Amino acid sequence: MRARETKRRRQPSSATLSARLAAHITLESRSDGGLLASVYGHSIDLGKFSPGAADRAQKLSTGLPLSAFSSGRKVDKDIQLLVQRLAKRGLLEFCLRRSPGGDDLAVIEPQTPDYWPQMPPLVNADTLALSRFAYMRRRGSDIVLESPRARALFRICDPKIAAALAMLSRPQQIKQLRRHDSFPGTEFLALLVDCQILFRTETADDGGLRSTEGDDNLVLWDFHDLLFHARSTEGRHANPLGGLYPYAGLISPMPAIRPPWPGKKIDLSTSSTTQTPALSPIATQLRRRHSTRSFDDQRPITLAELAGFLDATARVQSEMETRLDFGDEGPLVTYAVRPYPSAGAAYELELYLAVGKCEGLARGFYHYDASGHALVAIKVHRNELETLLLRAAHAMGVQAAPQVLITVAARFGRTSWKYSSIAYSLILKDV
Repeated sequence: MRARETKRRRQPSSATLSARLAAHITLESRSDGGLLASVYGHSIDLGKFSPGAADRAQKLSTGLPLSAFSSGRKVDKDIQLLVQRLAKRGLLEFCLRRSPGGDDLAVIEPQTPDYWPQMPPLVNADTLALSRFAYMRRRGSDIVLESPRARALFRICDPKIAAALAMLSRPQQIKQLRRHDSFPGTEFLALLVDCQILFRTETADDGGLRSTEGDDNLVLWDFHDLLFHARSTEGRHANPLGGLYPYAGLISPMPAIRPPWPGKKIDLSTSSTTQTPALSPIATQLRRRHSTRSFDDQRPITLAELAGFLDATARVQSEMETRLDFGDEGPLVTYAVRPYPSAGAAYELELYLAVGKCEGLARGFYHYDASGHALVAIKVHRNELETLLLRAAHAMGVQAAPQVLITVAARFGRTSWKYSSIAYSLILKDV
């Protein structure tokens, strides 16, 4: 009898996944059937819904099980449509509970507009491992589980889950995890697999795990590099971006000029020659340098001017190859020299041009072939091109979009194949 009780205790019941409004969101019903989401005093129109759907939508403040939307009834279809609209606007979170009215095991906070929780099927024989990019940290009074590869983060509400995740630092079969009191349930594990915080594997050694988790490109990324890349890139996380002055009420701004050190000061002006030498051309340009945020669309940049700029700054000047001295069969490495310095001569930077107005060049999106000194058209949707140009205008705080927007991308593996721990830092310096 005691053995059966222990077995039942270690087999948790199925968990329920529910959709719930984020803590700072409330819904307001209009007399015409419209629903508004109130966000810090601002209203977002969600559309019109039936009275039954509007009434039921108020339950989103505590959570509605996702399984309740599958009946096919009109009210359920309306609620599902509403939930999807809320999710795309980042106004929704998902909570996992042992029972509909029970405490949260974990709360899922979407980080991208396209996230919707999925539970891929898992069986007892599946072997799972924790991603090397996954990490837990304190955020306020919460513990959150994140990964730069995940489209959502998990707020951990049950401390036993942390113990279960620690066991997955080494590959474990699900049937082995079931033997522990901290087993979080297959639903939770499936959600983590969907977010690539856990992954299936058949190998137990660390050398194999790195390549098993992803493709060759992912193998070349270190944890801190991918984390910084994801957290500093728009569209990969739900954190606020830009000039928000987050510490204005906490501390004073630092002065523009650093206070001098108290040591002996050497006046460099007295060391100058009596006749000031003429400034070099580059020094003259640096002194004249300033940001220009207005563009003459009546006389846009010409293709010849654009070609001259790319030729002087990014064109490949020469190519070579060498074999590394790694013994009898060292790898063969190719190099291409460009006009600027690059760490390890990797020259990993690539230029992509969103062209709005350029005399002699069609509006579109292009890659600069630095070796052939040519622009290669890349097919994109018109609204995607417009979005790039308009976001650039918004970032500059102007009405008119730039005539040409140059995006600097990087073939990360060109640098990380050689350098460890400093690859991303070196790429930023090259930029």
